[in-house]
Amino acid sequence: MKDGDRKMIAEVLSELTVQTYRTLLRSQVVHWNVVGPLFQPIHVLTEQHYTDLFAAIDQLAERIRALGHPVPTGKAAAGLDKALSLDGRLTARTMVEELVEDHEALVRLIREGAGQAEDVNDFVTHDLLTERLAFHEKAIWMLRAIVAD
Repeated sequence: MKDGDRKMIAEVLSELTVQTYRTLLRSQVVHWNVVGPLFQPIHVLTEQHYTDLFAAIDQLAERIRALGHPVPTGKAAAGLDKALSLDGRLTARTMVEELVEDHEALVRLIREGAGQAEDVNDFVTHDLLTERLAFHEKAIWMLRAIVAD
């Protein structure tokens, strides 16, 4: 791959790494704070999600390094206050709806990045992003199903 293409893909993966980290933290916050009749399914599902997200961050970071670029550190902390804050939104439904929004934002970012990776014939990144896309779409489905009326 050309240097510019590697840099572009590394930047996409860096943003995805940061957003994934934020979603991991929010998943943990929900896991710790959910109460009510949906406690058990949400508690179990969010643990599965944050475990997967933690492994995904490592894969994304390793791909960035394989492309020859450093993994983001400074900007990873930006926006964490929102990820870690409940701001009075303590109902199970509200917390799950926010997690759905986080996963939907990741889906949009992943689709864009997968297209860019394909455009520059970076099939390794494309495959990685396709795997991540499947996870997040399934997460959205399962989270929505838990709070469906």
